[in-house]
Amino acid sequence: MTTDLSFAPSEDPFVVEHGGFYRRWLSMIDDLGELETVVAQLTGTTQDKWIPVWKAAGERHEAEGDRLDAAGDPVGARKAYLQAKTYFAIGRFPGEITPEKAAVSAECARAYRKACQYLDPPLEVVEIECEGQTVRAHFRAPSGANAENPAPAALIMCGADVFKEDRGWAGEMATDEGLGSLVMDGPGTGENPFPWDPSSVKAWMAAIDYLGGRPEIDADRIAAFGISRGGYSVMQLAGAYPEKVKAVVAIAGHPFGYRMTDAEMDDFVEARNRRSTFVFGEPGGPPSFPTWSREKEEDIFSNWALSELGILDAITQPVLMINGKLDHLAPVGNIYFMLESGPATGREARVYPDAGHCAFKYYKDWAPASFSWIREKLG
Repeated sequence: MTTDLSFAPSEDPFVVEHGGFYRRWLSMIDDLGELETVVAQLTGTTQDKWIPVWKAAGERHEAEGDRLDAAGDPVGARKAYLQAKTYFAIGRFPGEITPEKAAVSAECARAYRKACQYLDPPLEVVEIECEGQTVRAHFRAPSGANAENPAPAALIMCGADVFKEDRGWAGEMATDEGLGSLVMDGPGTGENPFPWDPSSVKAWMAAIDYLGGRPEIDADRIAAFGISRGGYSVMQLAGAYPEKVKAVVAIAGHPFGYRMTDAEMDDFVEARNRRSTFVFGEPGGPPSFPTWSREKEEDIFSNWALSELGILDAITQPVLMINGKLDHLAPVGNIYFMLESGPATGREARVYPDAGHCAFKYYKDWAPASFSWIREKLG
């Protein structure tokens, strides 16, 4: 991935830039020039103008994957299928909010399954039971792991609008470090039926229990890794289940307990409201993101902040926090709050001064380093 794009902490879907709308997928797209070409074809964001453009791009790559697979080129086919998956995923954004979005989401999952057929060790689709509901997730055990030689593992936690198919790369990085992995959709997205509510941490806890119950996995060496909303969830899980979660990596995440200044709050609310001007569903439908206000943010803080949930003091395991200093959705003050309120040792952070939400501009730096860090902490 090149780094010669401009930067803006933006949600504008008509511009490709670091820190902007396409930050979610930049690291997964091989040719940013192609992405810019596809974006230039957009005439709107409602699904009638959005889905066909991204679906066509996905279908081109999927057809190329089929051709390469038939020609006996599994490496090339896998790359093409992953590109198809990513373009379908952009078409699905921000989620399965209409039947049309659900249909392109199914195409995303199909392309991802095609890409996974070449994996060794293989990917296993598993079902996690929690209070009478089932969460479908993706599990991989490293080569050679078994009941006599169990491996450490990482629960990979997704966020608000990126599903588990778009976090497969994290599972692969875990495998490269000799870690097992379980990649799971966040509550309210994909194949996780639990609503996005503070009590939904129980689904993550059930995932930890599932990992610990696998014979290939050492139940005493399980970490958690999350990005964006997943970066919050990993911290909430660490505080809610400290006896089971031995290390955490949080990329962004909000709210932890940091209280913004008045100026920061004004900028934060303005950024959220800019995002709410776009409609990604049916023409004439409601905005795909809610409008924001100081009062709404304060209400969310009182219900969600780690400090308000009473779990802050339970987060004593090794923690690695990463973000861009210019994050407009998860203020970097959250990291400083955790450094100031935690134990004297055991907390580490990397803040990239010229990057935005999740510091995706530096993905090639922090992503592999995160799983190396997890492997070191788990032993």
